[in-house]
Amino acid sequence: MIERHDTVVVGGGQAGLATGYYLQQHDQDFVILDASDRVGDAWRARWDSLRVFTPARYSSLPGMDYPGSPYAFPTKDEVADYLEAYAQRFDLPVELGVRVDGLERSGDGFLVAAGDRRIEADNVVVAMASYQVPTVPDFAAELSDDIVQLHTSDYRNPDQLQDGGVLVVGAGNSGAEIALDVAGASRLGAHEHETWLSGRDVGHVPFHIDSWVGRHLGVPFVMGVLFHRIFTTGTPIGRRIRPKVLSQGGPLVRTKPSDLAAAGVERVPRTTGVRDGRPVVGGDDVLDVENVIWCTGFRPDFSWIDRPIFDGTERPKEPVHVRGVVPDEPGLYFVGLFFLYAMTSGLFTGVGRDAEYVVDHLTSTARQQPPRPSDTGSVDGLPQQS
Repeated sequence: MIERHDTVVVGGGQAGLATGYYLQQHDQDFVILDASDRVGDAWRARWDSLRVFTPARYSSLPGMDYPGSPYAFPTKDEVADYLEAYAQRFDLPVELGVRVDGLERSGDGFLVAAGDRRIEADNVVVAMASYQVPTVPDFAAELSDDIVQLHTSDYRNPDQLQDGGVLVVGAGNSGAEIALDVAGASRLGAHEHETWLSGRDVGHVPFHIDSWVGRHLGVPFVMGVLFHRIFTTGTPIGRRIRPKVLSQGGPLVRTKPSDLAAAGVERVPRTTGVRDGRPVVGGDDVLDVENVIWCTGFRPDFSWIDRPIFDGTERPKEPVHVRGVVPDEPGLYFVGLFFLYAMTSGLFTGVGRDAEYVVDHLTSTARQQPPRPSDTGSVDGLPQQS
């Protein structure tokens, strides 16, 4: 049997739940499908010491403030529990353990495939992050078998590592925080880990986010103004930096170079290959380490979408969209992508705004004429929300 809903939301994380909230406000018939066993599991599966970079006041979804102190930095398990409570509070129709593996056109709408299930829908909102499939360089396979290799997605704590040196590859936010985690365990005597952090200097925000200045001045300006209102696809500077941010990531938010140095983490150049089973950094130096943690990112995987909506130039798997609205596929939307509209689009700070925009379009008569980017980056036919 073929099921029927006006709208199918694929993904039950913060993007999918925010989308569901606004669909519910418009009295829409919809279902949210998620492959996890429990709402929030994507957060529970991350490393143990992870705390979000935004204080609780910037970690709320629409309609429900994050509990506790607005200046606290929630742990990953606290975030997961908040998402679960959010879905329960609004009685959102989340179906768990359902992995969507196909999407194609069916008449004027879509046919969604999830195992043996088939669901027809007028609209589909793909509410998935850009970070889906872990990536490591091809030469990782050349490392010696006696080296423990973990990707960020598999790392939980230093107990997974064997005694000896640890090379953390990738010096972005995840790499820097995991390097501190490993080095901290070593300094406490729980493990013997000399730690190297490999990669270019990505820069850092010029204040400590948990200081008075950070809480009251720095974070509100960066998260509420700079990343949320200035670095957007609607401004010249936002459009200019977006390709760089998509390919290279953003600056360090919590960690500072001085923090790494104080913890005994040694900075080394990019990891460029393997020689005699050991990693090579900077093109010539071989590091004799017993562990390698790949903080080399993820790539999106939308191979299950059978529609010609992907840009084949700079980012082959990046869907072509305008603020989450796919111009050439009426009824198809995206929410949750990194820098979908702003630097905050992948964060709680911005995902609610993006979800509201998409749902406003989905329920508007303006959807009969798909939006097109103008010369100024605005979207023709729809109001520009701030």
